[in-house]
Amino acid sequence: MKAFEIHGHGFGGLKPVQRPSPRPGPREVLVRMRAMALNYRDLEILLGHYHTPFAHPLVPLSDGVGEVLAVGEGVTRARPGDRVILSFWERWTDGAFHPADAGTQLGGPQDGVLAEELVASEDRIVVVPEALTDAQAASLPCAGTTAWHALVSAGGIRPGDTVLVQGTGGVSLFALQIARMSGARVIASSSSDGKLERARGLGACATVNYRRNPAWGEEVRRLTGGRGVDHVLEVGGPGSFAQSLQAIRPGGQINVIGYLGGTEGLVNPLDIFRRQATVRGIPVGSRRMLEDLVAAYAAGPIRPVVDRVFPWTGAAEALRYLQSGAHFGKIVLAV
Repeated sequence: MKAFEIHGHGFGGLKPVQRPSPRPGPREVLVRMRAMALNYRDLEILLGHYHTPFAHPLVPLSDGVGEVLAVGEGVTRARPGDRVILSFWERWTDGAFHPADAGTQLGGPQDGVLAEELVASEDRIVVVPEALTDAQAASLPCAGTTAWHALVSAGGIRPGDTVLVQGTGGVSLFALQIARMSGARVIASSSSDGKLERARGLGACATVNYRRNPAWGEEVRRLTGGRGVDHVLEVGGPGSFAQSLQAIRPGGQINVIGYLGGTEGLVNPLDIFRRQATVRGIPVGSRRMLEDLVAAYAAGPIRPVVDRVFPWTGAAEALRYLQSGAHFGKIVLAV
C-alpha cells in the first residue's frame, strides 16, 4: 500500500513510500482511508517547529475518515463496512484528562493517517452517520473536538452567552458554529475584512479587525455594552493574552488553545486576579467529546466549513496552502 512518511524537516522531507498492508490484531480495526484533514500541528511537525520532536520516519496527520475493512478478535465497536473517524488520543475515551493514561497521539509520535490503509485500536473509532460527507467527517477529530472541549465539556456554555473567537482557523470556526448551536452570541476577530464578512455569514453577530484595532480587547468590551464576553478561544499565545483579559467579563473564561502569535511574551498574574478570570489549557478532547460533536452536527443543518479539497497525493501542496493562511475552514485530502 502507498503511504507518505516524514524523513526530514521541510516540505522536501515528505516522501511517498510503499508499506506492507497491515493486519488487525486483537481489538484492532483495519481502515481503508477515504479522506484526511490538515491541522496546523501537522505543518509544525513537518517543518520541525513543533514543541515536541518525533522520531523519523513518521506517517503524518491525525484526522481522517475511512471504511472498516476487517476487525480483529474481540472488536465490538465496529463492523466491516462501517465508516469511521479516529479519535486523536488512543485511550482517552471519557472523563478527566490524564496524559499518562491517554495514550499516544496520531500523527506524532504514533504513525498517522496519510496512508491508504491503517490499523487502529477500536478505542479510537467513532462511527460516522450518513448525514456527514467524507470531507466534513474528516475535519472533525482534532480542531472540532478541541472547540467542543473548550466551550461545552469544560466551559459549560449556555444560551445567551457571548463568545469571542480569535481568527478564522479550524478551531475558531468550529467554536463559532458550536456557540451558535448552543444559542450563544459570537464576536469574531481577524486581520482580514473578507474573512470577517464570511464569519458574519456563519452567524457572528459582530467582528473586530485586530490589525486596525490593536487594543481590540477594549473594542470587544464596547461591542458588549461594557460587560465583556463570557468565553474567549485564545489561539494567539502570550502576545494576545493581555487583550483577551481585557475582553472578558469579570469571572469570564479564557480557553488557551494555541500560540499562533508566538510563545514569547509576558502574562501579568495580577491582571488574571483583577478580572477573576478562569484560565484553562485545552488539549484535544476525548472520544466521548468527539462522539457528542458528531451527533450535534448530524442532528442539525450546520455543517463543518471545508475550504478546499486536494488529492491526497498532493499533501505537500495542501500543507503549503495551509502555511499561506489563505484558507477559510478546513483543508481536506481526498483518497
